[in-house]
Amino acid sequence: MILHIGEEKVVFISDIITIMDIEKTTTSNNTREFLKRCEEKGMIKTIGSDIPKSFIVTMRNGKQTVYLSPISSATLNKRIMKETDDIRRILPNDRE
Repeated sequence: MILHIGEEKVVFISDIITIMDIEKTTTSNNTREFLKRCEEKGMIKTIGSDIPKSFIVTMRNGKQTVYLSPISSATLNKRIMKETDDIRRILPNDRE
């Protein structure tokens, strides 16, 4: 399953480590330091030209990437929930 995170970019849901709200989390020194180190290591990818509302940390094939997305963390989380709900509806229920 994939998640659209802005512009033409999608990521695999299984690769996502966390989705964070930029405004709420960058008040923490730890978060600012994390993002600064990721930027220094070239791990940050900005999606689009709008002001980022969230950042998504992914791990794929041992490589960590941080995406700055113009889509809010709440919207991204709702998309994930919809995807997983849709899958549950089409998979057979083995519990019966």
